[in-house]
Parts: sequence; structure tokens; C-alpha cells
Amino acid sequence: MESIVTNVKKVLVAEELSFPTSLCFDPDGNAWVAESGLPWDGGFRGGRILKIGVNGEKEIVSEGLMHPVNGLCWHEDYLIVSEGGYPGRISKLTIDGQRTTILDGLPGLGNYHTNMVVVGPDQKLYFSQGALTNMGVIGMDAYELGWLGRLPHNCDVPGFDITLTGQTFETRDPLTDVPNAKAYTGAFSEFASAHQPNTELKAQLPCTASIMRCNVDGSGLEMVAWGIRNAYGLGFLPDGRLIATDQGSDDRGSRPIGHVPELMFEIKQGAWYGWPDFIGGIPVTDPRFKPTRGPELEFVLSNHDTLPQPEKPLIELPINSAATKFDCLPDSHPHYPGQLILALFGDEKPMTAPAGFRTGRNISRIDPSDWSHHPLPDLELDRPIDVKYNASDDSIWIVDFGEFEMSEKGVEAKKESGKVWKVKASDLFELRLEGK
Repeated sequence: MESIVTNVKKVLVAEELSFPTSLCFDPDGNAWVAESGLPWDGGFRGGRILKIGVNGEKEIVSEGLMHPVNGLCWHEDYLIVSEGGYPGRISKLTIDGQRTTILDGLPGLGNYHTNMVVVGPDQKLYFSQGALTNMGVIGMDAYELGWLGRLPHNCDVPGFDITLTGQTFETRDPLTDVPNAKAYTGAFSEFASAHQPNTELKAQLPCTASIMRCNVDGSGLEMVAWGIRNAYGLGFLPDGRLIATDQGSDDRGSRPIGHVPELMFEIKQGAWYGWPDFIGGIPVTDPRFKPTRGPELEFVLSNHDTLPQPEKPLIELPINSAATKFDCLPDSHPHYPGQLILALFGDEKPMTAPAGFRTGRNISRIDPSDWSHHPLPDLELDRPIDVKYNASDDSIWIVDFGEFEMSEKGVEAKKESGKVWKVKASDLFELRLEGK
């Protein structure tokens, strides 16, 4: 395989980007890129939108957006931008840089954020909202997250009516000067507080760990599905099915869980995807999920019988590979018509799991006829986070977030290390076929 790897021609489209997350094309073939605005390594604070010229020149169209900017899509004659932060929002951005808010007041100040938007066949805006915790409980891992790094932060908001078991989790209390003070925190509770057993919480809108939709003007917000932890990648297949990646829960925090794969789901109206008590339809109490950083899990919800049956995934992907965004090849492609190309950002060890071998950091092919996973030749990327097919020259464009690792000290990242690459799709697939 090494000879195949070195023969793949990878073309640099743009460089010196600071932690980019998203790419889209307009009808004229121009490329637009979103930089997240995460201020690591002394980088700028606040998201930016750039237009990438044919020679790689960069034009800043908008800046100072709430960070992290997690999504960018083209609709009609403007861009739709997903801005994280607190609160999260979805914005309309014209090509001359005029920004107006479509939807505001979305959940934030937590582990994950308002994610990418896709326009559905019904012309509504579909988007995902990440969970604010790893597994429903605020814990000391808030300090380990480089994009958060603080307590207190907000608790999760249910999308269905739930009843709590009342389980609490003990940590040290960094919010008091009392030596050796302990905090006891429950699920769906503020830090250092807990609900009593059998407490009922009503569904709210907007909610976290969800897929929601609204009209293009932001009106008519409604929940589509709940219990999907962090659906960072979202897209419609040609047959109209809505597909999402779900980044697996981690072995960290007050309610750690081990050996959770990345998942890909078909999103169905009114469905429950299991978080925070099921993983791909399997209860978190199953021994396979025993963490290394805590005891075996118990349920935090007691009303499973009143909730929809938790959905099973279309496919499981490698543990800690951090599945992000994907695109669909056209049905006319000569090698893999209708197949998905998926970016795997890669592990964030030792924060998300004990230190060990690296996973992800490349792109893969997913065959939707049987939902099988097919790794592609190593393109020697740092952190692929978005991928788009460009039919004009049969190329796959890859957004590389740049140099980013977690250590015992926290985030180690390098500003202006992000890039946009492109690879000839047919060349990549032909090489892969020859290397079987």
C-alpha cells in the first residue's frame, strides 16, 4: 500500500488557514471556506468566511462571527452559516458580506454546539445541535476541553419528556475555597446540583443532542429527532433520506463510557437515538462499554418504556476516529456511483480515552448499498474535517483543520496550519482498486 499512497497526487488549494471547519461551492464553482475562530496559539477570536480564488488567493468576506463556526452551505444566492458560541445562531451571509440572523437563541456554553445546516427537499433548514455534556452530566472534564475550559457551563435540554433516576456523581468542587470540598451533580442538572429521583422534565425547544429544522426565514422551529449526541455531519441522499454522523461518547468526565464507536444514522421524524442511555440501540450498561476511568454505567433515565425504541445505526465506524462531514458522489461516477466520502478527524487522546494508537486522520468511502466502510489510501492529512466532491474536474476537496492534538496540558494547536487540498477522485479510486 505504501507505493499507492505515494502515487496519489494531492494538490494544495489554500493554506495558512486557522482551524477551518467547512467548505461549499456556489453555482459558479467558487469555493467558500469557514474558519472556526477558535483562538488557540494566539490566533484570532471569532469566525471568518473566505472566498478562495482559482490560484488559492483568499478574500475575507466576513469576520467576527461567533465561534466556533461549524457549518457553511450555499442556498439560492447566499451562504448559510452555523455559529456556535452562546447562544448559538444560524445566519444568512450575502457574497458582499452582509449578515442577517435567521435563527437565534440556540443552546450553547457546553461541550458541543450548533452544527451545520443542510437544505431539505421540503426547502426547510435542517441542522444539528450538539450535547452540552459528554453523557448528560456536567463534570471536571469541562476544564479539559480546549474550546470550553470552564465551569460552570450549561446543562443539557431534553427533546422528549424524561424521568430521572436521581443518580448523582461526585467530583471535587473547584467553585469553592473550602479544602477538599465535594460537589454532587445529577443528569440534566447544573453543576453541583441534582434532581430528586423520579423528577420529570418536560421536552423543550430548542433542545440539545438533537436534529431540528425551521423555515428559511427561521420561523416554524421544530424538533426532528432527539438523543443523537453530536451530529457534526449531516446530509440528504439523492433518495431523500437524511443521514447524520454521530461522534461517540468518551471515556472522560463524571459519567465516562468506554469503547464507543462513531456511528452513522438515518434520521427519522420523532425518533430517539438513545443518548444518554443507549449507544446504537445497545444499553450503556452492557459490559462492552465499561470505562477505564470510572465504574460501569447505570441508567440516568427511568422512563425508557415511554420513549421511542432507540434507533440502531446504519454503520459503526472505528472507535475514536471522530467522524465529521461527508459528501455523496454522483450516480454517474465511473468507479463508485452514489457512494459517500467521509472525513475522519481522528482521536483526541488522552482526553477522550487513555493514550494509545492514533485513529482517523484520513478520508474513507462508505457504500450505502450495504453500509460498509472502506478506508482509502493515507493522504497524510493532519485533521480532515470536511470533504466535498467537485464534478467540474472530478476532484475531492478536503478541509484540513490543521495541527491539533490533546495532551495532559490541554490543547496543542498551531494557528495558520489549516489547508484545503484536492485529489483527483478517479485517480484515488483507481489506485485503491489496484491495491486490493
